[in-house]
Amino acid sequence: MTTSDLKQHKVWFVVGSQHLYGEETLRQVDAQSREIAAHLHDASEIPVDVAFEGVVKTPGEIMEVCRRANADDSCVGLILWMHTFSPAKMWIGGLQSLDKPFMQLNTQHGAQIPWSDIDMDYMNLNQSAHGDREFGYICSRLRIDRKVVCGHWKDPSVLSRIGGWTRSAVGRQALRTTRIARFGDNMRQVAVTEGDKVEAQIKLGLTVDGYGLGDLATFVEGVSDAQIGREVEAVQEAYDVPDELAPGGERHASLTDALRIELGLRGFLDEHGYHGFTDTFEILHGVKQLPGIGAQRMMADGYGFGAEGDWKTAALVRVMKMMASGLEGGTSFMEDYTYHLAESGGLVLGSHMLEVCPTIAAGRPRVAVHPLSIGGKEDPVRLIFSAPEGEAINVAMIDLGNRFRFVCGELDVLSLPHEMPKLPVASALWKTRPDFETGTAAWIHAGGAHHSGFSMALNAEHMRDLAEMVGVEFLTISNDTTIQSFKSEIRTGEAYYR
Repeated sequence: MTTSDLKQHKVWFVVGSQHLYGEETLRQVDAQSREIAAHLHDASEIPVDVAFEGVVKTPGEIMEVCRRANADDSCVGLILWMHTFSPAKMWIGGLQSLDKPFMQLNTQHGAQIPWSDIDMDYMNLNQSAHGDREFGYICSRLRIDRKVVCGHWKDPSVLSRIGGWTRSAVGRQALRTTRIARFGDNMRQVAVTEGDKVEAQIKLGLTVDGYGLGDLATFVEGVSDAQIGREVEAVQEAYDVPDELAPGGERHASLTDALRIELGLRGFLDEHGYHGFTDTFEILHGVKQLPGIGAQRMMADGYGFGAEGDWKTAALVRVMKMMASGLEGGTSFMEDYTYHLAESGGLVLGSHMLEVCPTIAAGRPRVAVHPLSIGGKEDPVRLIFSAPEGEAINVAMIDLGNRFRFVCGELDVLSLPHEMPKLPVASALWKTRPDFETGTAAWIHAGGAHHSGFSMALNAEHMRDLAEMVGVEFLTISNDTTIQSFKSEIRTGEAYYR
């Protein structure tokens, strides 16, 4: 399994008009709409396939295109634009039946008014300024949450916002089809990794199933030595492997055991159609090590992962990886682990016992084996590295009982000020926005989990668009955040979602 080429997903470009203006005007509407659709399709800022699906002029045509979109699994969303005035009562039935997210594009074929030539023919043809307001009214009347992008269709900033929204549409489709396998339950007595799996399937579409470690152990035992040999070569090519773990080394068996577990995991998930998994160090009967390098390499290939049974984060990581396909910067499972409370401002060291994805590595990771000190199993193999400087987000999905909530914190990742030769795990050092005290307190006020999806590829707007598509509460912690305003937003959300 790998993150996919997003061109396999389609966003339909559908244009609204009506028969009032005559056939000549409608021919121009069609020609200009095709031109815009072709430009969106070819734009490097938009990662999906943009397909022109016609100019709709009657309630029947609108209903037909909405029903076709619902039935087409390759369609992840629609871009709707009112080229002329399209009376919005025509749209009621179609929009009520539509089961795909849509974005309203408020644009115009010509960027500037032709001052010396403008006449009523031009005015009749270029009516987006009030056609989109008519459409916007009916969407608001129907209480449909959607994204609105305004500006000329050739403007790079407009294309970038459209492209970002299409990534979120892919994420929404991925979330509805994600299947997570849990090996064992969650870590005992832990609250935030629990959640209502039935409600998650009703609300979000994701499926979570539980298995015993014995089910996995059967697949691990079935891995051949030839398979192990090929994976050892792949590991040596991709990472720095010390002599003790290389073939012939005194601890080479630790590496082969780890790779056997990884291949067993891959085999199990692929055979049963899962996109990610969880495990916990408290439930390891039947395997020699807690999966370390295996979980890391599988995340790098697009699988979701959550530690200690955290299925919500496993699903989130998988979806975020899908959304980030083709972007620079990696995405990983992460945990806020420890603080650096300096007078100049606090910092967070993010890490986990083993499982941080190497897509966020600043350099070539190294393979190592160290004691875990918990779990009572053999010393696990893991990849060790640190993350590069840059902007990032942390996203947690939490279950509040009556609803799910996404909490998104904006971060600035920093280079390590000192080496950490004794730290046996991968890590990332960051500053929370707007500052340590505000960013950390806001996260805690929101009930944000200690596990998160960490991404140096996506931004808060990607995640906000996804949350709006699936109807989930979204809180952002940014440079503009104050505790007073943030707590007010939380209180508003409590009232709104009740």
